[in-house]
Amino acid sequence: MPQQPTMQITYVDRPEVSETFADTVEKLSFDGQTLRMELCVTRMDDPHPPNPPTGKKYTACRLVLPPLAAIDLANKLQQLVVMLEQQGIVKRGAPPAAGTTH
Repeated sequence: MPQQPTMQITYVDRPEVSETFADTVEKLSFDGQTLRMELCVTRMDDPHPPNPPTGKKYTACRLVLPPLAAIDLANKLQQLVVMLEQQGIVKRGAPPAAGTTH
């Protein structure tokens, strides 16, 4: 049985693609074919003391990945978490500090 040739894929950066900022992952689902993520950004309203702060959460991006890309994302995120742990930036399993929100 002849071996199939290995595919050579070259990464090409496209600086003109705009960057998307998100501060929360609102929804995450897998339908058997694709991983779907909805990323959101929180925008605060003008303050009106003594009322508590208010804001709105807006969808910033909807990302849809096939299973192999989702696994690649998970692996790369895991590598990043390990690096952040080694640098002491994050601690696995540590409860959030008092007064913080996510």
